Amino acid sequence: MAVTAEPPGGFPAGAADTGPAGWPASPQGGYPTSPQDGWPASPQGGYPTSPQDGWPASPQGGYPVTEPDRLTRFVLRLYERSPRWAVPLAAVGCVAVGMAYALVSDPTYADPDAAPTCLLKLTTGLDCPGCGGTRALWYVLHGDLPAAARHHFLFIFALPFLAYLFVAWAGNQAFGWRLPELRISSKVIGGFLAAWLAFSVLRNLPWAPFTAFYV
Repeated sequence: MAVTAEPPGGFPAGAADTGPAGWPASPQGGYPTSPQDGWPASPQGGYPTSPQDGWPASPQGGYPVTEPDRLTRFVLRLYERSPRWAVPLAAVGCVAVGMAYALVSDPTYADPDAAPTCLLKLTTGLDCPGCGGTRALWYVLHGDLPAAARHHFLFIFALPFLAYLFVAWAGNQAFGWRLPELRISSKVIGGFLAAWLAFSVLRNLPWAPFTAFYV
């Protein structure tokens, strides 16, 4: 924050003293410096600085800790009693369900309004930032990387990094593996998000070669 220097000779004391060009004139008689000049007086005895002066005292023994509800207690007990491989196994199950859905549904031949569908594309006809991701996954599972990149090449680019991060996390949680840590700086993440945003805009432009990105 820039600090404004005091004008030569101090601040003006009256309306007639306007100082250098650009300095506003002070009010008639100068600025107030005491309650008699216009500033509000402090309370009788000054402002409170302790509970005895007016601030409320904290309860005896401190503030009570809020007890968790039944659902929270159940989840915490379940987490504490479950083996260390349970959480990674549940995550693997979620990933497997997503892959199974892509394989069974075959999104490459699905109608545009087939459920579940992209609400943005259904209402506007525009590709959303994730449009083509399920079809790209389907082609990856069938080993057709060019077709997968054609539908969402940013997803294909990020897939190896996501897979490694997942394997490193799951292996550490379940078996105590210490795989080399993949360090991704905030600048790299910001650059990827900016590229994703640009890709989301370019793929909807109705001119070549951007029409090749439309899915």
